[in-house]
Amino acid sequence: MAVQQVAGADPYFPEHGDPRYRVHRYELALDYRPGPNRLSGTARINAIAGRAPLTEFVLNLADYKIGRVRVDGRQPHYTHRGGRLRVRPAKPVRAGAAFTVEVHWSGNPEPVNSPWGGLGWEELEDGALVASQPIGAPSWYPCNDRPADKASYQISVTTPSAYAVVAGGRLLTRTTKASTTTWVYEQSAPTSSYLVGLAIGKYQTVLLGDPGPGGVPQHGHIPARLLGDFSRDFARQPQMMEVFQELFGPYPFDEYAVVVTEEELDVPVEAQGLSLFGANHVDGARGSERLVAHELAHQWFGNSVSIADWRHIWLNEGFAKYAEWLWSERSGGRTAQQHAAAAHRVLSSLPQDLRLADPGRKSMFDDRLYERGGLVLHAVRCALGDIAFFRMLRGWGQLHRGGTVTTAAFASHVARFATEPVDELLRAWVHGAALPPLPGAGTRAPR
Repeated sequence: MAVQQVAGADPYFPEHGDPRYRVHRYELALDYRPGPNRLSGTARINAIAGRAPLTEFVLNLADYKIGRVRVDGRQPHYTHRGGRLRVRPAKPVRAGAAFTVEVHWSGNPEPVNSPWGGLGWEELEDGALVASQPIGAPSWYPCNDRPADKASYQISVTTPSAYAVVAGGRLLTRTTKASTTTWVYEQSAPTSSYLVGLAIGKYQTVLLGDPGPGGVPQHGHIPARLLGDFSRDFARQPQMMEVFQELFGPYPFDEYAVVVTEEELDVPVEAQGLSLFGANHVDGARGSERLVAHELAHQWFGNSVSIADWRHIWLNEGFAKYAEWLWSERSGGRTAQQHAAAAHRVLSSLPQDLRLADPGRKSMFDDRLYERGGLVLHAVRCALGDIAFFRMLRGWGQLHRGGTVTTAAFASHVARFATEPVDELLRAWVHGAALPPLPGAGTRAPR
């Protein structure tokens, strides 16, 4: 498993995350009542101090009432304002030492404000949904909210028994007492805070395909009225899983789940081991199949292999975009070259002022970043040839499994598989603003 990289504050969100320590494990015990939209929780956070003694540290948490804070069982001094829980332990934590933080909080969860609207915990008409990318995690639990700080999670959620709870990871237990049920999930793989997904609603659960011995269990959690359309729209997901494991390497987690909410979502959202779709993404005609492929591909690129900070988001979205094109190619649709040509035509008509290597916070989710990111992968494929390219792609996922990466790390990785220098190619596509010429034709995914 790759080792996490040590980095400073995220340049796009300096108020989120604290690089002076890292979290090893979160244990969250939540109680949620959908009617009054009331959440109370306890977090036990196992962390390790960095290279300097910790006289204070910060957790990100939205505007909740704080009931209790403890550091290694002792009461610290703390302040809580502006989404930052600043904690000063009674005794400084030694450099490199392990320590435990306990936080109790309660209140009415709501999304946190961002340049893209509300993010994180969203109250639905009947239930709740968490979609946190990039800074929504503090809307529902205290965390070191930076993508490079990856930890394991155990999440326990108690809610009225009429509701199902879905989280990324393996369901350990489901216990009903009187009118409530407690669901306990374990996500053992290192997980960024924004990728901790949660859905609470009245869902029916179906198994997608037969994983067979050693296969990946895939479940869908869907409102009953959408079961028929869902069965057609997601019918090829098990085949996608097989193709992506062949092209990208073994699936990096224990299980994979998809949730379809009763309500519409602007776009689907990935979480670790879980993807969240809106009712508008289910039409019975596979109208959103490219998005099914996109979110599944994020389990490798973005979730298992995570970015060190948000400047490198193209490594998430460009890879997932190219996975859409690869799935199209392998399933009898348009080839990756045809998709690349179409993307290039669109980009050539748009402003050319975006640099993938550092797009700026305002352009993190610009459509151009997705399309140009896909074109980078296609350009590398054309330069390396299919055999070396797919070896490179599988190696990228396996070398950095569970870890974090940067654009520079990707350039170094590609260079190891190239017979000729690729510096100029990557400089033009990733660091330059002007759109380079369309990469060559005639490439097809291996069969």
